[in-house]
Amino acid sequence: MWGEVGECFLVNHEQHIPAPTPRLAFRPMTTGDLDDMAALLGDPDVMRYYPRTKGRDEAMAWIDWNQRLYRQEGFGLWLVTLRSTGEFIGDCGLTPQEIEGTTDIEIGYHLRTDAQRRGYATEAATACRDLARDILDIKRLIAIIHPDNIPSQRVAEKTGLAHERDAQTRAGQAVRIYATAL
Repeated sequence: MWGEVGECFLVNHEQHIPAPTPRLAFRPMTTGDLDDMAALLGDPDVMRYYPRTKGRDEAMAWIDWNQRLYRQEGFGLWLVTLRSTGEFIGDCGLTPQEIEGTTDIEIGYHLRTDAQRRGYATEAATACRDLARDILDIKRLIAIIHPDNIPSQRVAEKTGLAHERDAQTRAGQAVRIYATAL
């Protein structure tokens, strides 16, 4: 099912997913992932820089949103698993996001608390950045990060993004925009 590291895979003729990395594999989210996604998005530590955690229905809406993105955009957030065990560790991918009237493609990531601080977020984000640049021909990539979320800012920097500006979401939340031209 998986090819060599560096290859990209076409799913149902329209959707590309990142190639596996030495430690991680990616796949589209399904409704069968609800338990894992509800646990991830319901974890107060994982969601500490969001306005609040998400309940089970919101986790299902998250899966539905990504499935729509797969169909409409050819990408979204993918489920991330360990290649060695198949164990779920989070999600990572690309989503269109509007900030202050401009829509850009954001690279986003959420990892289980016990999978953080091991380089997985940087590894996953790098694979998604490479897909955006090399296969999807996306010209600009951003990350929208809470000002206090220093670990996520470091991941963005290690992935090649730099602090561009401070901004506000439509809900009025202060965020830092990291960006790069691809």
